[in-house]
Amino acid sequence: MTSRLALPLATALLTAGLTAGLAAGLSAAPATSAAPAPAAPPTAAGKVTVTHGCLRSAPETKGGAPVKICYSVFKPARATAKRRVPMLMHSHGWGGSRTKDPAALAAFTRAGYGVISFDQRGWGESGGKAHVESPAYEGKDVRALVRLVSRLRWVRQDGRGDPRLGAIGGSYGGGYQLLGAFESLRLRGKPVFDALAPEITWHDLSQSLAPEGVTRTEWALGLSAAALPSQALPERVYQALVEGAATGQWPDGSLPGGQDLVSFFERNGPKWHADHGRRLDIPVLLGQGTTDTLFPLQQGLANWQRGLTKRARKQSIFVGYNGGHVLPNLLPAGIDVTSDPCSRRLAGGDFRALSIRFFDARLKGRKTGLRGWGRIHLATPSSTCTTVRSVAPTRRYAVGTVATTVGPAGAPVAVPVVKGPVRIAGSPYLTGKVTALGLENRAFYGLAVGTSPATARLVQNNVLPLREVSPVTGVARRVTLPSVAVNVPAGQTLYLLATAVSDTFVTMGSRTPGVVIIDDTVVSLPVVGR
Repeated sequence: MTSRLALPLATALLTAGLTAGLAAGLSAAPATSAAPAPAAPPTAAGKVTVTHGCLRSAPETKGGAPVKICYSVFKPARATAKRRVPMLMHSHGWGGSRTKDPAALAAFTRAGYGVISFDQRGWGESGGKAHVESPAYEGKDVRALVRLVSRLRWVRQDGRGDPRLGAIGGSYGGGYQLLGAFESLRLRGKPVFDALAPEITWHDLSQSLAPEGVTRTEWALGLSAAALPSQALPERVYQALVEGAATGQWPDGSLPGGQDLVSFFERNGPKWHADHGRRLDIPVLLGQGTTDTLFPLQQGLANWQRGLTKRARKQSIFVGYNGGHVLPNLLPAGIDVTSDPCSRRLAGGDFRALSIRFFDARLKGRKTGLRGWGRIHLATPSSTCTTVRSVAPTRRYAVGTVATTVGPAGAPVAVPVVKGPVRIAGSPYLTGKVTALGLENRAFYGLAVGTSPATARLVQNNVLPLREVSPVTGVARRVTLPSVAVNVPAGQTLYLLATAVSDTFVTMGSRTPGVVIIDDTVVSLPVVGR
């Protein structure tokens, strides 16, 4: 199947609004340098001097021509060789391009930071293809940009080739940050970045796009669709994404003539580094969307738990806000709320205001009065903020037998777990004995709140799949539930929601008809203060 066949499907999804979510998104990084291409003459914008240019980075093929990576440098008014300032690296989401307008970054330049914004490989004015934050391509691009920054006389330097450097950006623009830091750690023994502020990004791309091997159809097609206008992706990735959406199986090379995204994405995220024992020992301000259905909350929590050293977490902050990559949730019904109560509580403003105070503390060494270090701060659907040290479950609730109806027309089933008032914040799961008599039977599970089963709505829009490839009877299973934060008020109940179908996983239900039954079901919940 080629990208030409993908186009009608992708276009339909784009008109449904997928690109808006994706553009907030994914980011790539820069490579080995040849000589930089000539930079455009600097222009003064207000009191910020803006310089546009391109450098040469790793070729797409062995022996091929170097790929240009284009950037814009924003020099604050007071920055001089005698009064050097820290630098922040910035990049865009999937399908986007770099920032050229100094007004868009004025909050950072006014705070005394230089900024370099760049077009990731395959996007904007940069050349090449988007390899989705590959160490072999985007990893080299980031290193080339760091070398460029290390030669700017007005940027503070901690040593030769070591600028005082932070990073900002969301989704794909968060991916390059973690890639650059981990690659520097792998190659040099320490991350060249001194502090990071990645938002709504991933830990494991394959688990993000296809948890348990079940494709998040909307996002797999949307990712491909957003790249089609500029042909930013390698051809085989287009083919693989459409293959996954069409077959209901994440491409792992097992189908004759099929693609292998598992191998393609294996090194493109913090999971690969964490699996090899690498942890970042630098401060990180992690922002993650609690209602994000592409890179859900547990992806950010995995970066916090597995990507940072214990010492780094003590100097870091995790913030979950209502937002991220969000699409309408109609089946099962979710919520529609956008808010960031935790950044407001910590810094008196939004995540950008919080990030400036974070960088002031970690890059400039200032006493900012910022609190919340070493903690996880999670927004609830009612726009309150719950702070915890651990997201591990603390209580277990036996709920008996949970059975789905038969899809695709079957309605979600809501099973009572605990009555309010109760506060939940963290990463729940369920255990039980599964019976599913078909081939490739699937069901989706999440937590919901309501006054009755009929009014129960998903807490923060997410469900996760249980997949049984072959028939099973009474087999013990542990099923991960979406990480959440919610205050269940008196008069309402927290439910376990089981459904045969899901908007996010549209067409990804059971491949053969049949109910999925879990007997002796126990739900383990991270209950706070009770």
